[in-house]
Amino acid sequence: MSKAETVSTSSKAVNGTAWRFPVLTSLAGYQASWLRNDVSAGFAIAAVGLPSAIAYPAIAGLPPETGIYASISPLVAYALFGPSRQLIVGPDAATMTVLAAALAAIMASLPAATVADRTTIAAALALGVGLLCLLARLLRLGVVANFLSRPILIGFFAGISLSILIGQINRFTGLDIQSDGLVGPIVELAGKLGSIHWPTLLVGLSMFVLLQAARFWHFPVPGPVLVVIISVALSAAFDFEGRGIAVVGNIPSDLPSLSWPWIANLPPDTFALGAAAVFLVSFGSGVVTARSFGARGGYSVDPNRELVGFGAANIAAGLFAAFPVSGSDSRTAVNMMIGGRSQVASLVAALALVATVLFLGPALRVLPVAALGAILAATALNLIDLAALRQLWRISRMEFAFALIAMWGPIGLGVLNGVVIAIGATLVYLLRKLMYPRDAMLGRVPGRDGFYKLHRIAEAHPIPGLAICLVQGSLLFFNTDYVKARLRTIADGLPADTRCLLIDAGSIPQVDSSAAAMLTDFHAELGRQGIALGLAELHAEARALLERAGVLERIGSAMVFDSLEDAQRAFELKQSTADTDDRIRSGIR
Repeated sequence: MSKAETVSTSSKAVNGTAWRFPVLTSLAGYQASWLRNDVSAGFAIAAVGLPSAIAYPAIAGLPPETGIYASISPLVAYALFGPSRQLIVGPDAATMTVLAAALAAIMASLPAATVADRTTIAAALALGVGLLCLLARLLRLGVVANFLSRPILIGFFAGISLSILIGQINRFTGLDIQSDGLVGPIVELAGKLGSIHWPTLLVGLSMFVLLQAARFWHFPVPGPVLVVIISVALSAAFDFEGRGIAVVGNIPSDLPSLSWPWIANLPPDTFALGAAAVFLVSFGSGVVTARSFGARGGYSVDPNRELVGFGAANIAAGLFAAFPVSGSDSRTAVNMMIGGRSQVASLVAALALVATVLFLGPALRVLPVAALGAILAATALNLIDLAALRQLWRISRMEFAFALIAMWGPIGLGVLNGVVIAIGATLVYLLRKLMYPRDAMLGRVPGRDGFYKLHRIAEAHPIPGLAICLVQGSLLFFNTDYVKARLRTIADGLPADTRCLLIDAGSIPQVDSSAAAMLTDFHAELGRQGIALGLAELHAEARALLERAGVLERIGSAMVFDSLEDAQRAFELKQSTADTDDRIRSGIR
């Protein structure tokens, strides 16, 4: 079967019975020849994912086994319900940082909470995120993935990465740093330099250097895998634990059972806010990952369908003692690089990680915590997209400023507040774009059809007596004052012989009642100047609203035109008739 036929088969499954019972749609049209690549990719995904699975829970203060659990049941759930053939779900650094903030807020309201409660709350948040995904799918809110603009995401992830980097001071130095924010921990570290555990620092820095070398020299074995193997071997050989270097400790050698996470007296408002914040960031970053790899694989990504897959993955995580997950760029990249063709690779990876839990727990217990800190620090650095920030600076200083605002939020006000800042910055960014619609005066070029912007085309000339103003953008309550001021300025600058100001509404997709009132007032003002107001190329929805508001009746049906050409012909005909009448009256006198 060709690639096109495969995509067609999958598409039919999705558009047909798949929506009613969307199980195994990603395996539609599976071929036996794919199995070898899928098995290889599955083992590679497990190998690459294991270090981050053990390291990421530390961001949220969770035990390392929860990361392994979050890399097993969600993989199976997404394979069953997810739409993408190649996307791999799992723990994600940005999602973990938001989860850490949500857990801190919830734990603060539970004075008797324990580490076990923290794990249970994380699982409950995963359930909440999964249910929000399914609710969003029911309401077809996949568009929420587009809500955080690219500049906002670039800045937000940079802020998240700095928060992660600061959080590794404890693991690199062996100190207990209590301060929050960006500057506080550094100041506290400066005051405790004499208490640094230098063997721990040596292990952390050496593993960090190894990670960077593996990335720079393109080692065939991924850097995090090298770090785990080498640091475990060194820890066992030189008894790191006996020398005061912290290690991961005992990892349960059994799998979690199906259970419903429950904590008494859980604050509903704080919990709902935390789940919503994790949902927004995890789904937003997950769809960005899905789309980027979809573009490489030559297939499209439907955010609404991804909501089902992410929802199933997070519900599975919550029911099996894990935490919220998202699309994993590193695991998906490995899957595509090895040649994984379907979600069978996810199932193989899950089985490999099950074997890890059952048989490799004793080996992993001596993994140095400083090595995990090195993995997290390297991951955080990869989240800072300096090239994208430089590009924003070069392309748009305004968008660069919004990226800095989004970056400052997680650092200055905490991660949860940072999510609010990012959303607020997105709204301000959007409103800023909509509040000031562009406008331009139009004219004709002799010997050519159409109308041209006077400020761009030197050969274009205004039509004597007829001024045509193009307004580019919706007319809504928050920009009507600005648009009216612009129209008034334009009207004040018109030549004395102007008889009509025609608004080209072809680029005005929406109007509201405030815009209707503004047009009514402006029509009256023009009338006092002896200038008629006309409208051309109104969209059907805008025309219907203005008609209901009585604007078209006040302007007069003779001044509402389907096209600019119709308006010009009507104006010239009226001018010709007026000139004839003037000549007749002059002859009578």
